[in-house]
Amino acid sequence: MRKMTMDLTPLRKYRNFRLLFTSGLFSYFGASVIFITLPFQVKELTNSYWAVGLMGMVEIVPLTIFGLYGGVLADHVDRKKMIWATEFATMVATVALLVNALQEKPNVIWLFVITAIFAALSGLKRPSQDAILPRLVSHEDLPAASALMSVRWQVAGIIGPSIGGVIIAHFGASAGYLTNTVMLILSLSLLWGVSAVPPLTQRTAPSLESLMEGIRYAIGRKDLLGTYIVDLAAMFLAMPMSLFPFWADEIGAPWALGLFYSSITIGAALVTLMSGWMLNYPHHGKAIVIGALGWGFAIMAAGLTDSLPLIIACLIIAGAFDQVSALFRGFIWNQSIPDELRGRLAGIEMLSYLLGPLGGQARAGGMAALSSLRTAVVGGGLMCMGAVALVASVMPKFRTYDVRTNEFAVEQAKIRKNRENS
Repeated sequence: MRKMTMDLTPLRKYRNFRLLFTSGLFSYFGASVIFITLPFQVKELTNSYWAVGLMGMVEIVPLTIFGLYGGVLADHVDRKKMIWATEFATMVATVALLVNALQEKPNVIWLFVITAIFAALSGLKRPSQDAILPRLVSHEDLPAASALMSVRWQVAGIIGPSIGGVIIAHFGASAGYLTNTVMLILSLSLLWGVSAVPPLTQRTAPSLESLMEGIRYAIGRKDLLGTYIVDLAAMFLAMPMSLFPFWADEIGAPWALGLFYSSITIGAALVTLMSGWMLNYPHHGKAIVIGALGWGFAIMAAGLTDSLPLIIACLIIAGAFDQVSALFRGFIWNQSIPDELRGRLAGIEMLSYLLGPLGGQARAGGMAALSSLRTAVVGGGLMCMGAVALVASVMPKFRTYDVRTNEFAVEQAKIRKNRENS
């Protein structure tokens, strides 16, 4: 049983990791409240599928541009300082949302503007946040630390939407924005105590050439490229979250909106809590493919029923399969990419796991507007399974990735162990 449960060793051994972990609990809780507050307020002000779906579209361009640039910066600046600065800016933007929500007639356009700003700040922050991990724990503890980092947003993702749904239902959108502001203040206080994480070697100034170096590395490694493509396909084709406010109304359960948002994260959290077996499972490519196929199937199944308990159960199962895929993707990224490229590759990774869901929101909203909500959900699940199967069949190096024999994983294990012993 002990081998099945999550390994807490990194929390016990590393002070900096504990501070980063706890800080993330607060920041992700606040972000999960914002995650439902923004579409809720847009729905209340417009009652439009297109408007809610458009929220995902306005994030794509700033997230792409600043995500790639944030990856370059993560290899050239202190990663801890980058995380702190972007969280502080996010707090300022949240206060702007709070002021807007308190107006007699909140400005809908302002919601989209701040959403784009959030996306830009997330693009700058996430590469440093992902790339900092191999510098805070030893190589042997990286898989356990990766699983623990997932727990942060899962715990927040379960509690945040549930509590956030109650908060905004009783006190309005302004209370949701106030909650995020308080959470960010707590997060920033903890982040201040994390030690500096400067680049290991002297680097030239951030440039387009250094970005292209990272892109060439990602494209040149087909085992790595497959992780990005599968994630993009699964999220873009099957992510149903923009439909949740309308789905809850359609089945006569608007009170269950928080459950819709929490259910996928509940499934992910259950898998993470039982992730001990994954630390010793070497076939990472196969696990990613199975997880992505299971995600698509469960989303499709959710769209075939009108029963709230069955819908929630299917979404929980979908979240569980998606987390299997996500954890093994993280293992590959953290264990096989050189530190001098880790930030730039983290920027590319971020685009794969954030742009997919954002594009998926627009895909789901548009497909529902042109056909029906159920067609958007069921069709999305079917397309996801077909796309994942196709990628797995044409990219054998990705599908057969084995951490014990992969040349890049073996090389990085040797380099990091030598560094730790020196």
